[in-house]
Amino acid sequence: MRLCALALMLLLQGCGAESREVVLPPASPVPVDVEASEGAIRFLEARVKRDPDDFIAHNKLAGYYLQRLRETGNLDYLNLARRAADASLKAMPAEQNAGGLRLLAQTEFAAHDFVAARDHAAQLIKLDLRKTNPYPLLGDALLELGDYDEARRAFREMERRESRSVSTAVRLGRLAMLEGRTREAQKYFQDALLLAADAAPPSRETVAWCRWQLGELEFNRGAYEPAERHYRESLITFPDYYRALAGLGRVRAARGDIKDAIVHYERAVRIIPEPSFLAALGDLYQIDGRKGEAEAQFALIDQIARLGAAGGSVYNRQLALFYADHDLKSEEGYQLAKREYQVRRDVYGADAFAWTAFKAGHLVEARSAIKDAMKLGTQDARLLYHDGMISRSAGDTIAARDSLGRALKLNPQFDPRQAPIAARAVSE
Repeated sequence: MRLCALALMLLLQGCGAESREVVLPPASPVPVDVEASEGAIRFLEARVKRDPDDFIAHNKLAGYYLQRLRETGNLDYLNLARRAADASLKAMPAEQNAGGLRLLAQTEFAAHDFVAARDHAAQLIKLDLRKTNPYPLLGDALLELGDYDEARRAFREMERRESRSVSTAVRLGRLAMLEGRTREAQKYFQDALLLAADAAPPSRETVAWCRWQLGELEFNRGAYEPAERHYRESLITFPDYYRALAGLGRVRAARGDIKDAIVHYERAVRIIPEPSFLAALGDLYQIDGRKGEAEAQFALIDQIARLGAAGGSVYNRQLALFYADHDLKSEEGYQLAKREYQVRRDVYGADAFAWTAFKAGHLVEARSAIKDAMKLGTQDARLLYHDGMISRSAGDTIAARDSLGRALKLNPQFDPRQAPIAARAVSE
């Protein structure tokens, strides 16, 4: 008789975290009835049109929209979810409608309005906690704002309330990853996958996300073969999962198969034209000698910028980094990153500000910000590369060689455009 994934995990708990080999469930398609989901959305849309005061229907509708947002990356669903959450709270105030307030905070988080998400999560804490656990959402918002001490406190409270859950494992894994505790992060994400796969019924997007995240961990430490395996398993679970398609494109490029990498990025951008995906695809086209197609991708990124990033501030950081990486609109990218960093002071915000400041010639600001970016010990070759190049420009050749060497040792093919620059800088 087949042991369920959770039972298997429990059997393995007797071994130490460092020594045990976690056996993950084999990848298999997770069935999902998109037509039924869309049917439920149409039914609920008709219902709230007939009765705008049906706050429960508005809440269910917002939940469906957020699920579709996670599955597709389409920001139209974010706007619809926000509208539904607002309508719910208009029909029934937050004091009697904690579900509506929770959904509003979730839409604010997805829209990168992390201050509002934090404040509404804090408001939820004052309401009836028997029906909702606001601590994961509060911790998420605090993490994005760079308030790491408060985020840790929120996650500790979250863990106390529900120690064994996908939600808890994912968040503790994210914190461990940011703090450079890679093996611990891997364990947390493995546990999240085991729990997600054992759910009845499992969520296709959640299982695929866990597999994708394990792939990201492996890629970030330069382990390309296991990274590719996780990405492919994510796509077995969810064949059109845009995150895994882009991940597979990135790892195929790292392994030297540019044409196959292009195929996977092309599939990803057909689903959702994120600036980071378009930039990666354009870089690969350039490497493959397809200059015209590369320029078309870059022009599309500029179009997204002119349209206000197709959804407020969601893509601001991606746009700023694109400009810096490609030596385009240096001052514009710097101002974008600077405005965001004034509020969103996480380590990746510090990195984006440092890199754009460096490319715009603001070296003093770049050196200060890159120190903030490195303060948690995050094991990311791109951060180390930026640190090395900024140190090099400041004349600190010893620090520059150290950071660049560590970046290449950690992940020698971290980026097809930037990794060769790092290698040349080390050899000079």
